[in-house]
Amino acid sequence: MAIGPRLDLRQSQSLVMTPQLQQAIKLLQLSNLEVTAFVEHELEQNPLLEREEGDRESDGTEREAALASTEDRTPNEPALLDSVDSSQPAATEAPLDTDFENVWSADNAAGGGAEPQSSFADWGAGGKRGFDDSEFGIEQTLTRDETLRDHVEAQINVDIHEPADRLIALQLLDLLDEAGYLTGETLEVAERLQCPVERVDGVLARLQRFDPAGIFARNLSECLALQLRDRNRFDPAMQALIENLDLLARRDIPRLLGVCGVGADDLADMVNEIKALNPKPGLIFDSTVAQTVVPDVLMRPAPSGEWLVELNPDTLPRVLVNQRYHAVVSSAARSKTDREFIAERLQAANWLVKSLHQRAQTILKVATEIVRQQDAFFRHGVQHLRPLVLRDVATAISMHESTVSRVTTNKYLACSHGVFELKYFFSAAIASASGGEAHAAEAVRFRIKALIDQEPSAEVLSDDRIVEILRTDGIDIARRTVAKYREAMGIPSSVQRRREKSLGA
Repeated sequence: MAIGPRLDLRQSQSLVMTPQLQQAIKLLQLSNLEVTAFVEHELEQNPLLEREEGDRESDGTEREAALASTEDRTPNEPALLDSVDSSQPAATEAPLDTDFENVWSADNAAGGGAEPQSSFADWGAGGKRGFDDSEFGIEQTLTRDETLRDHVEAQINVDIHEPADRLIALQLLDLLDEAGYLTGETLEVAERLQCPVERVDGVLARLQRFDPAGIFARNLSECLALQLRDRNRFDPAMQALIENLDLLARRDIPRLLGVCGVGADDLADMVNEIKALNPKPGLIFDSTVAQTVVPDVLMRPAPSGEWLVELNPDTLPRVLVNQRYHAVVSSAARSKTDREFIAERLQAANWLVKSLHQRAQTILKVATEIVRQQDAFFRHGVQHLRPLVLRDVATAISMHESTVSRVTTNKYLACSHGVFELKYFFSAAIASASGGEAHAAEAVRFRIKALIDQEPSAEVLSDDRIVEILRTDGIDIARRTVAKYREAMGIPSSVQRRREKSLGA
């Protein structure tokens, strides 16, 4: 056969990851906070996008523009399991606006309401628009919580009068962390201020008597000792216990009794006193507001006995394409560059709205299938959680496993048992000892924790004993698996639990 160059024509199919497709995939795995930040960035970059505020009846022109750009949208209705929710929102109240076809006409732009007229009654103290309003604005009445630095600095100004010592105290205050511990060395402060280290140590000793007790400590032992001194409870036996916190952490009762020179009852009382102390005294001034999890999916029982599953409208961005503005700028565009820019912005805006709509529908579809698969959990609790993997949900809703994985990342569902991440409902299977249906690993962990919580003080359950009890309940599990689950839940071993119970823990 002759060897030489030739031309061949072949057909093949391939998936091209366009920027728009990459954006849609990225939106799937983002949390609701990340999606909100992404949409805010797009609103700044794209002049054809606008946010729908929801209540815009006061401005007729904007309301008509919003309605014109959302004439053909499909409202995001709650997905139901064999039931219909009659209380679903109207189309104009839908949390996600879609205008895939860009339906807009000059007739839509011809209307427009006038700005409502305001009367003089709106001005003054009642309307808060007034000319000589004597009331303070809300921003002038705001206060902030006292910080740890403010609290300590006020005590420094009262207790320390010498300018040099006050300067040293402020330098030490700069080294205080949020928990109340001193993060630097007194030698460094002495070298920085060109003063004897003994003087810095003296100022530190005065600061360690400040409120709250335990601040300016350099380690945990010193922090606990300062609090015990403040309570006048730092005797030699307590000092020996503080110096051997490692033995206390290991619950080594025999050695602690020998080191402290006290009886078992006295040692139990000393341990209880230490438990009442605050290992991080500075955190009582922590005013940081904890960010609560906002669920993406809400579910509730229907009158028919099934479940109603719907998206949380508070987590869905309300954006739409401003077709009126697009018509205005398109008619005013003269150069080719301007027309290309407007067309590209319109395409990007429509794709973003479509991607948000698809993301919402995909989340709802996956969540609905999870609720259907884990019906026993929602009715009876975590002990009835059944084994579930991504493949089960992906097969049921005809999606790829990677899509289901992205959807269940950082998405939360609220039900009568609490708020759970969607990934919580996926659990490995543990075989049944009787050959029946397998058990979910999360349900087995719950069972192990319940057994340990209910164990009597006189009979602490070992891992082998827990295995025997679980096997009588039809759960075939190995001892090392029980130990792994117990350690993952932060539960100490049976030896440590026995020592804790002997201390009256």
